[in-house]
Amino acid sequence: MSEAILAIDQGTSGTKAVVVDGRGAVCATAEVSLRPDYLPGGGVEQDPEALFASVVTAGRQALAAAGVPVAAVALANQGETVLAWDRATGAPLTRAVVWQDRRAEALCGTLAGHGTRIAERTGLVLDPYFSAPKMAWIRQNLTRDGVVTTTDTWLLHRLCGAFVTDAATASRSLLTSLDEPGWDSELAAVFGLDGEPMPEIVACDQIVGHTDVFGPTLPVGGLIVDQQAALLAESCLQPGSAKCTYGTGAFLLAQLGTEPVRSRWGLTTSVAWRLRDETAFCVDGQVYTAASAVRWAVELGLAPAADQLDTVAADTSDGVICVPALAGLAAPWWNSAATASFTGMTLSSTRGHLVRALLEGVAAQVTALTGLVSADIGRPLNRLRVDGGLTRSEVLMQAQADLAQLPVEVYPSAHATALGAAACARLAIDPSLAVGDAVGAWTPQRTYDPHWPAERAADFLARWRRIVEETTK
Repeated sequence: MSEAILAIDQGTSGTKAVVVDGRGAVCATAEVSLRPDYLPGGGVEQDPEALFASVVTAGRQALAAAGVPVAAVALANQGETVLAWDRATGAPLTRAVVWQDRRAEALCGTLAGHGTRIAERTGLVLDPYFSAPKMAWIRQNLTRDGVVTTTDTWLLHRLCGAFVTDAATASRSLLTSLDEPGWDSELAAVFGLDGEPMPEIVACDQIVGHTDVFGPTLPVGGLIVDQQAALLAESCLQPGSAKCTYGTGAFLLAQLGTEPVRSRWGLTTSVAWRLRDETAFCVDGQVYTAASAVRWAVELGLAPAADQLDTVAADTSDGVICVPALAGLAAPWWNSAATASFTGMTLSSTRGHLVRALLEGVAAQVTALTGLVSADIGRPLNRLRVDGGLTRSEVLMQAQADLAQLPVEVYPSAHATALGAAACARLAIDPSLAVGDAVGAWTPQRTYDPHWPAERAADFLARWRRIVEETTK
């Protein structure tokens, strides 16, 4: 592990470039912010050229700051964000339709009769969150020209001319079967995407080309979905190990090993990664709004800034309960029409109570997922590893430990996604390296142990779930 890697984490709210040395230490970082456009009717879009420019700018800045040679470029991507583009020129033909976009809801409704079969084949649910409904929506409403793919394929084409996607990203599309590699023509036909040119599906530890956009000519390899990259970085290699990333949304993933167990409780199963010719699977659940809910609260004046939540939050929520379904509810409810709510307010309720209730609401949604993951894997989780910007909130992390009744271990780096992608790239350039050695060992920055007794947690969650049920009627 002697060569440095330039790892690009292209996310919803920004692009981060991290130079990681051969020991796994961060040499330099650079970040370019992005802001999705939230449109009426559930639309969420990004400017593709801004995405690409952010990748190039962040990568060049990180390389300049590191001042060390790198052996490869890795790319972690948003997963389910899609666009149409001209394969001959690389020019975008539409804006990028972000994973949060809900405009394909009606389209999914027309395909409801296929829902059970889709779930059996893909391990996912029929929902606009995933790629295929948004791809079909683009074809029906925006353009029939060019190709329609996830953003990683477009970015890689712009970087090195390849027409590829990785196995983990492809498994988030509703267009692949968990049991067979490759695109599924039957599923493509369901979405009206039969005949569409589809990228080659490659392993996460595969070199797919070379790029010179960052300066030196570098091999491009180490391709993976952002959440799966974090799962890898946090050493969730054994079945039953789990992590949650608190970013724009909150994403809980648990390792399944080589058996693609279908969830019985409304979660989703997909490829975690394909490394060393072996495919690992994970089960996951999503909370659509985490940092985006915090940003909403800041814009309303409930807190002065995201990094000041704990200074505003009251010691208790004083009976106020929040369901932060500001963009609908994902697993296990899959209700895009659900809306957010604060209940239990009185004239004595302050913004501090509302901020704490919001953070407890995010933690409650994640806790609902930890319980379902435990049911799916057949044993309780014994810890939850966490990463992402909101892990800086002690109030949120303690609430997570209290409600889930689990130790919460904070990953010691703010760059879990990039470090996971870097591990994939390291495997791509060194065929002798084992997966565990590429990831390396780490020690939690901090561990939050539950302070609430189990009875108090159970009572809170029962009240919270009753309000969710009212919200989703």
